[in-house]
Amino acid sequence: MAWQYSEKTKQLFMDAVHGKPGTHLGEIENPDGVGEHGSISCGDAMRFTFRVERHPTDPRLDKITEAKYLTFGCTSAIASSEALCAMIEERGCSPIEALEVTNEDIVDFLEGLPTQKIHCSVMGAEALEAAVFNWAQLRGVPTEELGIAPTMHEEDEGRLVCKCFNITEPYLQRKIKELNLKTIPEVTNAVKAGGACMACHHAPGGLQDMLDEAWGKRDGSAAGDDIPLLGQRPSAPRGEGELSPYQFAKQVEHVMETEVRPMLKRDGGDVEIVDIKDRLIYCQLAGACHGCAGASMTLKLMIEKTLKEQVDDRIRVVAI
Repeated sequence: MAWQYSEKTKQLFMDAVHGKPGTHLGEIENPDGVGEHGSISCGDAMRFTFRVERHPTDPRLDKITEAKYLTFGCTSAIASSEALCAMIEERGCSPIEALEVTNEDIVDFLEGLPTQKIHCSVMGAEALEAAVFNWAQLRGVPTEELGIAPTMHEEDEGRLVCKCFNITEPYLQRKIKELNLKTIPEVTNAVKAGGACMACHHAPGGLQDMLDEAWGKRDGSAAGDDIPLLGQRPSAPRGEGELSPYQFAKQVEHVMETEVRPMLKRDGGDVEIVDIKDRLIYCQLAGACHGCAGASMTLKLMIEKTLKEQVDDRIRVVAI
């Protein structure tokens, strides 16, 4: 499975993590709107804040002048967050107008995202809506004018459908309709549900039952339900304890973000995953690590060793 990011996505990510002027990684003090989405325990989380120039008489005409984010996640999650802030500031829109930014707009801005990473753009759009809802409450704007239900951005409590990513039935019902999701792979790519152990795919009350309830039950097997996600190879059923490609990639990304990159950053270095193919991890060293005489030692004795110990002892790290 390969993450083939556009050059724009990779550049936005690198600019953001290196704090290049004009980027938006951070948090606004005393913001006029704040929204959160995701969960660190599930691998992706975002906190979105913005500041407005207040209109003297009509809060509906407030203009967003600054937007920032704190995102825990992969390259596409950070790049999607950066894209969201850039679009909002460039448009000079009001919070209500900002709601017109969709996850499709974010994907277009990034010149495309891998199908398996669409959920990162959805996370940004969700955090934006939550922040606008917060602004409306603080400014006394009737929330029904936003087209957002009053409970939409409170915690989506209810029956847990996907236990791996803690995704509930109310949230899934909402996103299936909002994003016009028709198959299990589409649900997984958009909101991650069903992307790990896959037990919720055809369980009673699981993803297929929810899709049938939303769109009507189709005769025979649902087209596309058993098609591998883009970039995955069809394979025989996995043996006991074997990770799916999605699980494997998420574990690699988690270890890189929580163990490897913090160690490199302490010495002014960094690393980016460029591609994953089977057990080969293609990486690009950055910062003080780029061009360092000890780069090969860093790759083998630190990065590869850490991934072997914590994910899979068959992993090989390849420099590009």
